[in-house]
This record gives sequence, structure tokens and C-alpha cells, in this order.
Amino acid sequence: MSTSPSLRDLYSPPSHSWTFVPPNVAPSKPNPPSPSYQWSARSSSSPILGLSLDAGTPPTHITVFFRSIVASALMHYSSTALAMPLEVGKLLLQIQWVPRDALSTPSDTEEQGDDGEDLSDITNEEDSYFVEPGVGPTHKYPAPKLVDDDGYVVRTSVMDEGTRPEYIIPVGTAKSTWAMVTRLVSFRGEGWFSPWKGLFTTCIHDILLLNIQPFIDNVLSSFFLTPSHGFYRPPLWLPVVSYIITGFVLSPLDLVRTRLIAQSSTPRYRNYTGPLDALSQIILHEGGLKGTYFHPHLFFPTILDTGLRAFTHVVLPSLIAPHLGFGPHIAADTHPIAWALAEVLGGCLGLLVTLPVETVRRRLQIQTRGAAKPLRTCVETRPVAYNGVVDALWHILTEERSDLPITRPRKQKKGGPEGSEGDGEEEESDSWLRHTGIGQLYRGLGMRLTANTIVFLLASFGGAEEVDGGWAEL
Repeated sequence: MSTSPSLRDLYSPPSHSWTFVPPNVAPSKPNPPSPSYQWSARSSSSPILGLSLDAGTPPTHITVFFRSIVASALMHYSSTALAMPLEVGKLLLQIQWVPRDALSTPSDTEEQGDDGEDLSDITNEEDSYFVEPGVGPTHKYPAPKLVDDDGYVVRTSVMDEGTRPEYIIPVGTAKSTWAMVTRLVSFRGEGWFSPWKGLFTTCIHDILLLNIQPFIDNVLSSFFLTPSHGFYRPPLWLPVVSYIITGFVLSPLDLVRTRLIAQSSTPRYRNYTGPLDALSQIILHEGGLKGTYFHPHLFFPTILDTGLRAFTHVVLPSLIAPHLGFGPHIAADTHPIAWALAEVLGGCLGLLVTLPVETVRRRLQIQTRGAAKPLRTCVETRPVAYNGVVDALWHILTEERSDLPITRPRKQKKGGPEGSEGDGEEEESDSWLRHTGIGQLYRGLGMRLTANTIVFLLASFGGAEEVDGGWAEL
């Protein structure tokens, strides 16, 4: 058996071979190899555990983001600061208690005191000895002051200057919002910074409102709206519910803001030193978070106030717009001026309902509960607490007056010109506003109407979509 020849003997290498010739390049200095990562030495000024990053500028989008946040916060704070004095004046007018019989008791007391002074001037012991009993003029002596068990004089009228606390602005001295602001600035216990009480709390409340309400609205829309429904626009009840939920969540902040504005600025009579102190004291002494949210004097006014505000802002313009004569289908994107007119009309009509509810809410907010000390307010408040929304409305209408400012009647002394009576006293004006407290429920109405008009003008001629940011709180 023969073996097959091997193939190795038949292989021959190729005739050409690969050669590697270096190119003819001019000699140059070799560059040192650069590593992919470079470590830098620790800077002596680095405060974070001796570590330092590469010296470079931060990303542009982060810088722009933080700049936009700071600019937006400063803009919102500035707009809130501009509107804050008017808000403070309106709130103080809303919580001020003006009783209907404010001038009755002090006038009688002063009259008796004047007669007593006349008696001491014109009468001596000798004349009184020869006066026959029952003959001649009889004189009135000053009525004794009412005192309590400790000997302190009992305050019988809000117009009595002798018993008025030094931190309370005299009642009935301001009629409008601006008049209350000027009275607040000129009052001894307040000063120039008082119109900006509660500014920081108001700014935080508004910023949270602007961010939480759209989030809740989107959550509700994702639950109750599906793409299969094919809504051209979402139902109107969704924004109303989102506003109510947002107002309920932020109600403790609104309570703190109201009390910071209402309290006296005098340090010895001040209840709270700031928003955190106010919130902690309210939670500690007034039933905790449950009492802050669900107390009947706070829960029901919050739901009513936020619900009516949302209804007038969202629903009422859509009901008014078809009756303006611009067509049945009016929207903000198709008819901006007509829609702005519908909004301002809805806002003005809604004030007839929202202002009384807001006034009642403010008066119930300044009432302390539980073991908390009574709030020392810078204006006169009702000495007896209200017992709910209906009770507050009833007592405001039946026991207060609306003819502000209150003018004291001028008295004429005896021995005056002919035709003047001995006890001549100029009668107080008998206006119908003196016998009703309905005007007390609409304090700040003129300011609100002016703000709505400004919003309409800005929306009509300014061309901006969001023009009511700085005037929303008014």
C-alpha cells in the first residue's frame, strides 16, 4: 500500500512581499500623550471635603433656569408688595365692628359731666343754703362709672376714649380702603410698615396657589377625562373643584395671614412674632391640624369662599358671554375682547355674593379657640364671638351701622345765642345706613370694581394673555 505524497512539498511562497516604508515627513517635536481624565490638585479655597471639580462654567440651561426662578419670585414679590397696602386696609375694614348705638352712652355721660362742672363754677355754699327746696334749677351730677370686682372701669361703649385700649384705632374714623391705610400709618401704635403686614405669607400663599391648582386640575382631568370622550373643552366643574381643594389645602396659610394683618404691631400687645410662630401656636392651642382644617368656623367658610370665587371666575363668564351680542360661541382665543368683557362683568356681579362671605370668613378667622389667648387686633372687634356663618351674617346686619365715618354730634353750651335751647345738641343724621349693617358686608367693593376695570383694560389693549396676576388678590 503506497502513501499519498504530502502537499507541503508542492507549496511555494508568493513572489511579492509586503513592505512597510515610513513616509518622508519632516521631523517635529513629539506631543506628550494626554490622558483621557485629568485630576486637578485641591484648591485651598475649596470648602467641601477638600474636593474640587474641574474649573469650568456650569451648564447654560441650569443657569438660565435658576435665573428665571429668581426673576419670577422677585416679580411676584414686587407685585404683591404693591397691592398689599390696599389688601390690608380692606381686611381691617372687614373685621372692624361698628355697633349701631356707638354714640348713645358716651353722650349722656359727657352731658352729665358738663353740668357738674357748671355747678362747681357758679354755686357756692352760701347760695345753696338760701335756696328753697324745689325752687330754682336742678343740676345733674356725673353718673358713677361702672367698675368690675377688681376696681377697673367697665367699658360701656366703643366711643369712650377713656376706656379704649391704646392699641386699637378709634372706630368709625375711616370709610374707604385708602382712608384706612392712611389712618393705619398715622396711628401711634402702627406706623409706616404696617400696610405690609403679612406680605411674606401672602406671597408664599399666592405662589403655592398658582402651582398647586393646575397640578390638581391635571390630576382630576386624568381621572375623569379619557381620550374616547372627545371633549372640545373640559367641563367647567373640574376647575371649580380644583380651586376648592387648593383653597382647603392652603387654608392654614390664609388663617395665619389674616391674623398677622389683624394683630397689633405694638410689641407688648402682639400675639405672634411671625408666620411660623403663628402656625405653631394655632396648631398647639387650637386643636392641632384637625382643628385648623375641620373646625366648623373655618371649614365651611373656606369651602363657601373658595367655591363662590371659582364659580364667578370660571363659570359665570361663560354664562354671560352668549348674551353680549357677539355670537353664541365666544371663547378667549376667538373673541379676546368680548371674553374679557364677560370676565369683568362676571367678576363685578360675583362681588355681590363673594364679598359678604369673605367678610364673614375674616371675622371667624380672628376668633381664637381652645386654650389660645384672644387676639389683640388693631381695630375694634366684637367682644362676643360669632357662632357660625349664619350667626355672623345676622348680627352684622342687625347690630351694626354703615354710615362711616361716624361724626360726633356737637353740643351747644347754655347761654348761647337766641333761639338755641339750653340742652341744645345737634341731632345725628338719621340716614338709612345708620340702621343697617349691610354696608359692613361690602367693605372694599369700590377697590374691587376698580381692579376689575384695570384688568379689563389691560386685557383689551395690552395684548397679554395673563394680565391679572398682580391684581388677582384685590
